[in-house]
Amino acid sequence: MSFVTDSILIGTILLSVFMLSTARLGMTVRTFAVQSFLLAFLPSLLHEPGFHQVLILVGAILIKSYLIPRFLFRAIREVSIRRDVQPVIGFGTSLLIGALLVALAFAVSANLPLPVGIASPLLLPASLSTFLLGFLLIVSRAKALHQVVGYLVVENGIFLFGVSLVQEMPLLVEMGILLDVFVAVFVMGIVIFRINREFDHMDTANLTMLKD
Repeated sequence: MSFVTDSILIGTILLSVFMLSTARLGMTVRTFAVQSFLLAFLPSLLHEPGFHQVLILVGAILIKSYLIPRFLFRAIREVSIRRDVQPVIGFGTSLLIGALLVALAFAVSANLPLPVGIASPLLLPASLSTFLLGFLLIVSRAKALHQVVGYLVVENGIFLFGVSLVQEMPLLVEMGILLDVFVAVFVMGIVIFRINREFDHMDTANLTMLKD
């Protein structure tokens, strides 16, 4: 199981890095869906399978791998924008910064005390890497949809850290977090539609030029 767990954790980091390298909104959403699907299995792999883990698995797959991507694809069709061709930070530069952030995450994690009984030493660095790469995706992209996915990747990093505490975290808290994420994305989608309707684009950088 440790090989499968470590493979998922490494894959999670690589998928986050890949999202920094692509301008295609659809590919970014698909990559997030795959990442969320893989992460959904971690609680069952790291702990004894039970009702708690099964509910997390089903909830994460249903909300983060199906409902949210479906909603985002609908948003892409509505606004008729497929690519982010003018990012705030170029794709090559984003990859370089992303690599440095991953190295920083591993360096910081090496000096942090691991939770007692943690199943994999990669869990903490993978969590911190995913969080930082998601934040970089938010600040480096101009299109609102890309920034929404960045927010979701940040949440995946938080979810990944919570996996190590899955036995201690109440089920209602975890389900509440998943529901909050879905509601947040729903609200963001409404904002995206209104931005596109009013200004005929989704470039958030232009919002800084708004005046009374």
